[in-house]
Amino acid sequence: MTGGRTALVTGANHGIGAATAIALAAPGCAVVCTYLRIADPPDPGTPDAYRARRADDAAAVVGRIESAGGRALAVEADLADPAVPAMLFDTAEERFGPVDILVNNATGWIQDTFTAAGADDFGRSLQPVTAATWRQQFAVDAMAAALLISEFARRHVARGATWGRIIGLTSGGDLGFPSEVSYGAAKAAQVNYTMSAAAELARYGITANMVHPPVTDTGWVTQAVRESVAQSNVLFHVASPEEVAGVIAYLASDAACLITGNTITLR
Repeated sequence: MTGGRTALVTGANHGIGAATAIALAAPGCAVVCTYLRIADPPDPGTPDAYRARRADDAAAVVGRIESAGGRALAVEADLADPAVPAMLFDTAEERFGPVDILVNNATGWIQDTFTAAGADDFGRSLQPVTAATWRQQFAVDAMAAALLISEFARRHVARGATWGRIIGLTSGGDLGFPSEVSYGAAKAAQVNYTMSAAAELARYGITANMVHPPVTDTGWVTQAVRESVAQSNVLFHVASPEEVAGVIAYLASDAACLITGNTITLR
């Protein structure tokens, strides 16, 4: 159960983050929903609906939680700013109390590559790896995740807490992430940080895990993507955000007290 606890969910204005905030709030968890509105340029391989969702704020998510009797707060914040993690925890504590559950969902998602290809197999635009693409990706997926875990741990230990959950999301693999190479590398760093947290923080009652979702229809999935999944020998489903959020909510529950130090692959 998560009732009476406080969660911080990053990237909670759409997709898996929004579904996770709603899932955690259902049994009574107060949720701080962070977001950053992104104005993506038009892209022939990306549905306009997906671009619109990334530009939304989190008001609709908070409204849905509150209409069901829950407690939630939306905070727009650029996780690339190293001062933001402390601010988010301060805000959560002032409004709801200390953070018990941290969900590192936000991503600085870009598509960069080492090749000269202008688009991937689904027609989505690619750009070459540059210092700018590296900084954008690593600032959110690696640095921000590490600083949020550090802030969580410091405050947890200082107040003598004995229960905590850290959950991150990844899509990387052992062979990297071709056509999203900086994303894959940054997520590999986040996995490493999270596994270290599992080892170092177990004595304080904190579990730390990563979730590797299947292809998840957060608005970007086209018919071409669905056909690719149907023909794959390793990808079995196109999931909904709610299905992935259900797994995250379970990892945030008392029932998952023995699950830590894992990357849980969903198919």
